[in-house]
Amino acid sequence: MPSHLPKSFSKPFLKIFYVLEAVLLVAITLATIYAMVEEFMHVFTERRVLLTDILLMFIYLEVLAMVQQFVVNGKIPVRYPIYIAMMAIARYITLGMKEMDATIVVWLSVAAFVLAAATLLIRVGHHYWPYVDRDNNKPQE
Repeated sequence: MPSHLPKSFSKPFLKIFYVLEAVLLVAITLATIYAMVEEFMHVFTERRVLLTDILLMFIYLEVLAMVQQFVVNGKIPVRYPIYIAMMAIARYITLGMKEMDATIVVWLSVAAFVLAAATLLIRVGHHYWPYVDRDNNKPQE
């Protein structure tokens, strides 16, 4: 749906928006790389790798994959934040399982299962009902 704003307003506004978007993407990338380096330094100083460290690195990797997807395609598939949420839940359970009540662990596991089922539904739905580019009338990838 085209914008009803005058071109004299929308053109400079979009330029500012694109610059801000690029600056934020660079900031997110640098912050994620910094956090990854800190995590690696922590692993090397402790001289051992825990499951929580690996899960945290996967979260960082998913954030970088989201930035990459946004730079390449101009959009982020909804499954990437779902992957991050599943990793965060798994890390949270792993970190505090000994101190957590059993019902909380069960509810967190149910939440992770719901997110996994949502990802599966999204993938199956995308396979059977792909998005159609209205301009070219072709399925989008």
